[in-house]
Amino acid sequence: MKQPTLHWLKDPRHLLALGFGSGLAPVAPGTFGTLAGAILYPLIAGLGLPVYLLVVILAFLLGVWVCGYTARALGVHDHSAVVWDEVVGLWITLAAVAPSWPALLIGFVLFRLFDILKPWPIRWLDRHVQGGLGIMIDDVLAGVFAGLCLWLAAAVGWLPASGNAVGLPIL
Repeated sequence: MKQPTLHWLKDPRHLLALGFGSGLAPVAPGTFGTLAGAILYPLIAGLGLPVYLLVVILAFLLGVWVCGYTARALGVHDHSAVVWDEVVGLWITLAAVAPSWPALLIGFVLFRLFDILKPWPIRWLDRHVQGGLGIMIDDVLAGVFAGLCLWLAAAVGWLPASGNAVGLPIL
């Protein structure tokens, strides 16, 4: 198994897969990858729901390719430095509610919890789906679970509900 270095960031495929270098963090690269997603989030949060979802879908499809490519180059299925899946997973989480700083903070924590704990079926997908899709899919589902929790928080009034991103009715 190889270890990626700063030199790897010269290849745009590795640059994305390694979360613009955040995956090179010596500790908690997944958390740093999620932080990269949080930093990029304001750039896409105001695009409106259709464009936001299109960006997330394209980021997912791109992630399947670049994460698979980088994993093959590293010689391991899901190297901890490959964090584009965390970026996309956080964006999926945040699609559930109106953009706000509290939503970003709570969504960050919820996504990391689901990504780390991997409740069923997230853990099953993590272990049984290979390649770039396998790297991405468990974080997609962690993002969906965290997004549902975030949406419920907005539904009970703990977060701003105006402009609900996915258009779900607030209970």
